[in-house]
Amino acid sequence: MIQNRLILCALLCLACAPHLAGAATITVGVLGVEDDARYAPRRLEHNYPGHPAGRALDAALVAVDESAPEVEAAGHKLVAKSFIAPTAADLPKAIAQMKAAKVQHVVLDLPDAELKTALASVPAALGPSILFNVGSGADELRAAGCVANLLHTYPSEAMRGDALAQYLASRSWTQALVLYGPRPQDNLQLDAFLRAARRYGVKVGKQTAFKLSTDPRERELSNVRLLTNEKSYDVVVVVDSDGEFARGIPYNTQFPRPVLGANGLTALAWHPHWDLNGGPQLSRRFMKAARRPMSSQDWAAWAAIKSIVGVLSENPKATVAQQLQMLRKGDVFVDGFKGPRLSYRAWDGQLRQPVFLGHADGVAAVAPFDGVMHPTEVLDTLGVDEKESACRNRP
Repeated sequence: MIQNRLILCALLCLACAPHLAGAATITVGVLGVEDDARYAPRRLEHNYPGHPAGRALDAALVAVDESAPEVEAAGHKLVAKSFIAPTAADLPKAIAQMKAAKVQHVVLDLPDAELKTALASVPAALGPSILFNVGSGADELRAAGCVANLLHTYPSEAMRGDALAQYLASRSWTQALVLYGPRPQDNLQLDAFLRAARRYGVKVGKQTAFKLSTDPRERELSNVRLLTNEKSYDVVVVVDSDGEFARGIPYNTQFPRPVLGANGLTALAWHPHWDLNGGPQLSRRFMKAARRPMSSQDWAAWAAIKSIVGVLSENPKATVAQQLQMLRKGDVFVDGFKGPRLSYRAWDGQLRQPVFLGHADGVAAVAPFDGVMHPTEVLDTLGVDEKESACRNRP
C-alpha cells in the first residue's frame, strides 16, 4: 500500500513538473524607507490604535504563501521582495532596483510625504505598472491628486469618518464634542469627520483644539477635564493623528461620555479579534508568521497581494495594463474576510470595504449600517461617491 502511494505521488509530481517549470515569475516590490518614523521602536512600543505595527512585507509574504496553489494553477509564480531606501532621498535608487528586477506591481509602504515623491517617479521609471497604497488615508490621493495606476486598499479618511458618523447616527448619539490636534494631518481628519457629521445628521456643538504641553500657561489646552467640562454632548470625538494625546481621553472626561476617533472606539480596516468570515484563521496565520497581531495596514498589504492573485486567476495572460483595467472596472473581486466580496471603485481606485468600529478587545460594530441606503452599492456610502469625486486622472 505504501509503495503504491509513493508511485502515485511520483507520477503526480512528474505531471506537475512541466507546468511549474514553465511558470512565469511575477515579483511584487514592497517599497519603503529605512528611517520611516512610523516604525521607530519607541513608536511601535506604544501601539497606538489604528497605527501600523510593523512592515507591510510581513503581510505580503503571508498572502503570497497562502495564494501559491491558486497562482500556480494560473501558470505563474508570485514572489514578494522588499526594496528599502535608507532615506527618502535614496528612493530613486530603490526604484531603479525595482526596474532592474522587472517589478510591475508595487506595494507602497511609505509615509505620506515619501509616498507623493514615489508617485511622481515610479510610473515613469517602471512603465506599465500597478501601485497599491496600503497605509495612507489621505483623501487628496483619491481626489485631485489621484494617479491613474494607483489603487488604494487602505480606507480613506472620508471612509473612516463616514463609519464613525454612521455609528453615531445609528445609536442616536447626535451631539458631539470634537477635540482636535495641531498637526496638518489632524486638520485633514477633522475635515473628513465634519463632512461625515453633516452627511449623517451628527451635530458638532463645539470644536476645541488641544496641545500636548507641560507649559503651565497652556494647561487649558492639555487638561482633558477642562476640555470636556460642558454637559451638552453625547460623545467625545478625538482627532489625533499622532495618537499620544488621544490615549489619555477615555475615562478621563469631566462627564461619563463615550470616546471615539483616535482612541476609545476607532474606525479600522482590520481588527485582530474579528471573529467572523474566516477572520480568526487569517489573524492566526499572520500572528504565526509575523509574531504580532494583524493591523489595518497589514490587512491592506495582504489585500493588495490578493488583488493581484485575483486578476491573475481571472485572466492569466492579461498584460499589466489589462489587469489595471480589470481591477478599476470592478471586474475582479477580492475576498477580504470581511463578509461581502470587495471590488475597486472605477472613479478613484479605492477598494470598497466594510469598516470596523473596534476597541482594544474586539469589534463593536461594522459599517455600513442597516438603514443606510445607496442606489447601487451600499459600500459606496463609505467615502466619496462617484458624483462627488474630484479624481480626473483615470486610466
